[in-house]
Amino acid sequence: MPSTSTRKPHVRVYVDDDVRPLIDHELPTALTLDTRQLADGPHRLVIRAEDQSGAEGFEEIPFHVQNGPGILVSGLRPGATRSGTMHLKVDAFSTDDPFDPRRAEARSSIPVWVWVLCLFVLAWTVWYAARMWEVPAQYASTPTYGPPPVATPPSAK
Repeated sequence: MPSTSTRKPHVRVYVDDDVRPLIDHELPTALTLDTRQLADGPHRLVIRAEDQSGAEGFEEIPFHVQNGPGILVSGLRPGATRSGTMHLKVDAFSTDDPFDPRRAEARSSIPVWVWVLCLFVLAWTVWYAARMWEVPAQYASTPTYGPPPVATPPSAK
């Protein structure tokens, strides 16, 4: 008599390199992950699913946890090579902080490409406005662009 498998599809979900799964449930299932239990920084969600025949599927999803305030450092880029004295500005932002307009924008300088683009747009605007005053030669004598007509006085009766 042939045996029938009563195995049900199930899934195991792990975080990072933890050997204990967060869940080991039959499919379909739902998972709630509280990121406040994880350290800020990069993490991996590892999912292993097994079907009725015992074949296993694997999925790994990298994600980033940011429970603490966001940190902004102006004056130093990742991988930069610097020497001498460095002047840095450091600030931290959290969704729980009250709104403060002085902290709403990063305190870094406007990039050079923005200045170049603004100057280009300004130069184009000046050029375009100057070209608007030129009248093409073929239209110079038309009523629209020509001298105004001379008014004749009305005849007295």
